[in-house]
Amino acid sequence: MRPSPSRRTVLTATAASAAALGTAGGAEAAPASGGGGPATAQPPTRELRALLREISETRIESTVRKLVSFGTRHTLSVQDDPVRGIGAARDWIAAELRKYAASSDGRMTVELQSYIQEPGPRIPVATRITNVVATLRGSVTPDRVYVVSGHYDSRVTDVMDATSDAPGADDDASGVAVAMELARVMARRRPAATIVFAAVAGEEQGLFGAAHMAQQYRSAGTDVQGMFTNDIVGSPKADDGTVDPYTIRLFAEGVPSSETPEQAALRRSVGGENDSATRQLARFVRDVADNDATGMHVRVIYRRDRYRRGGDHIPFLERAYPAARFTEPTEDYAHQHQDVRVDETGKQYGDLPEFCDFPFIERVARVNAATLWTLAQAPGAPTGAKIITATLTNSTELVWTRGTEPDLAGYEVVWRETTSPDWTHVIPVGDVTGYEVDLSKDNVFFGVRAVNRAGNRSPVAFPNPQS
Repeated sequence: MRPSPSRRTVLTATAASAAALGTAGGAEAAPASGGGGPATAQPPTRELRALLREISETRIESTVRKLVSFGTRHTLSVQDDPVRGIGAARDWIAAELRKYAASSDGRMTVELQSYIQEPGPRIPVATRITNVVATLRGSVTPDRVYVVSGHYDSRVTDVMDATSDAPGADDDASGVAVAMELARVMARRRPAATIVFAAVAGEEQGLFGAAHMAQQYRSAGTDVQGMFTNDIVGSPKADDGTVDPYTIRLFAEGVPSSETPEQAALRRSVGGENDSATRQLARFVRDVADNDATGMHVRVIYRRDRYRRGGDHIPFLERAYPAARFTEPTEDYAHQHQDVRVDETGKQYGDLPEFCDFPFIERVARVNAATLWTLAQAPGAPTGAKIITATLTNSTELVWTRGTEPDLAGYEVVWRETTSPDWTHVIPVGDVTGYEVDLSKDNVFFGVRAVNRAGNRSPVAFPNPQS
């Protein structure tokens, strides 16, 4: 155990890393400057900035318009028509992803992940549901996996109407376009960990495709350390006409629904309701993607999702994977899920491309890219993090398990006041598996993150008490 510095030394040495919190509001707020933010913020590297410059608004718009061209992508729509229906959309997405994979020197593979969904409340007959999944295998720690997705099925007002035109430009061709654009840009690169780019089906009928995908990973014991769904990320315009073009919401749950009552009780007893793996993942997104390189402010919402609705991150949460949802800052309900029609003034309604803001979607893609690339290049979050409670003192002893990454350089202990949403202090501790801080564990929250030789930091691991 490395000896602890004095309490005064800890407070003085880490005070400089405490960042001012808070973000200016306003519908037309300027992009984040990168000058503030949490003490754990990671400035974008030259490599990351080069990657972000390759993300193309034109390609994103082309993808959205192509998906709309299939008329409807309803899960129950025709699957064997070459130009209309969900089957045509599925085949086009797969073909595009295979084009991207061709530039990867074999690192990216594409599969159609299909199964038969038996009848249920929104599935009147047994129906084939197919996810299109592109996997870019990591070159250093390939067993560590990160997932980004959008759902390619669509709907109109009547969720069982499988024949009417359902363009689904915002919900959710926009999210599919983000995942596909990231696959295109990253296919030629070599991430350290594995990144999965998915277009899933069955979302509007009950999150079926994502549930199947998450269960496949859980059954195989796959180490999914983060999953993001992009669902309704096409427009910054609200139904009252206000616009917030530089903000994206990120929904992140607190106490995981997958925890047992005993685990949840333990979390509440130590004040860890705000420190789930998903909340740490959300803080990581702020750390690496709320800056001038993306041009966006990430507004983290401490909820699983919006009222009475849910997205494809939920099946991953239910299987104990950290997962969160990106969605636009407000929603225009006048167009979402509406049938395609023209009112008496000649104004069109429906989820059409004309109501998408493609520069906005490009910035959302940058947020996703900055997050996923940094996650993949950094070490995994520390495992086995514990806070020793056997001896009651006014200092805090932390221990953790050393990671197996070959480029691992060491660790940092982070802490914050219990009332602070973000980590405010960082203490470099070196390549050790334990550290004692001369601060009371009763008064602040602690965490541990890993650092590699390139200076990339992992998400923070929150320590559980060990008697």
